[in-house]
Amino acid sequence: MIEVDGLTKYYGEQAAIRDLSFRIDKGEVIGFLGLNGAGKSTTLRILGCVLLPTAGKVKIDGFDVQRDPHEIRKRIGFLPDTPPLYNEMTVERYLMFVGELRGMTAAEAKKRLPEVAEKTGVDAVLQSEVSTLSHGFRQRVGLAQAIIHNPKLLILDEPTSGLDPMQIVEMRELIRSLRGEHTILLSSHNLPEISQTCDRLLIVHQGELIKTGTETELSGQKQRVEIEIAGPGEFPPVDKALQALKAVEGVQNAEMSSMASDKAILVVDAADTVRPALVRALVAANIDVLRVDRPVNQLEKIFLELTSKGSA
Repeated sequence: MIEVDGLTKYYGEQAAIRDLSFRIDKGEVIGFLGLNGAGKSTTLRILGCVLLPTAGKVKIDGFDVQRDPHEIRKRIGFLPDTPPLYNEMTVERYLMFVGELRGMTAAEAKKRLPEVAEKTGVDAVLQSEVSTLSHGFRQRVGLAQAIIHNPKLLILDEPTSGLDPMQIVEMRELIRSLRGEHTILLSSHNLPEISQTCDRLLIVHQGELIKTGTETELSGQKQRVEIEIAGPGEFPPVDKALQALKAVEGVQNAEMSSMASDKAILVVDAADTVRPALVRALVAANIDVLRVDRPVNQLEKIFLELTSKGSA
């Protein structure tokens, strides 16, 4: 779907990105991570045919970004960090306009509009001028314009930037709903968002790709599941819980991470797919389960470790 080989971009004598090479297959959801100034936005703008590279090759769906930019634009949806909106247009007119820019006929855009408006939650503001919208709705309209032509590839640059916590959750669910319909490349500083949404990660630092892989591959550790338990007595039955967890097929290890008077947190080396079996085992042992999740700071630790190494 995307083939990048030796991608380089200079601004004068300063390299924004150097010799980036990676591949993204059809249907993947890829997280693109890096500190400010690492070269993420430059890379996304080249993939979106907004910038030309200084050197290297980029092919999207078999088309070259330098030779076939118009063909590529028909196949991608791009939401930059600041949505490209026209304040004087109504939302409906703007989305129709963008659809026609992307090669749709007016009839095709009109037929597609209701589905896109409902999916992105902008159906209630279709007749409103863009200038009157809140920041949250502007982000939603930005996402709507990126998918109006049903692109094969969706490029999202900080889609939750400036949103409040409720809007972040809503945008995350919206992006998840697009899974399977599009190949998605998602750049974000919101690490929990990346962790919960993406199949694989690309990490750039100082203009270079320093690591790629799943969270587990990047950490060099087994997959982990965090479980919080309570009673039924005054103190959580940790030993009983660990015994029940270790008996579950697929569990490689289980241990206590921390304990208070009314709850305990256990860490289990097991894949996410084993989580239902873990819960069933604990419930069968008459143990109250309060929470089951990945360790919340796992990706943060991976990211900080890799970027600090890259700075050395």
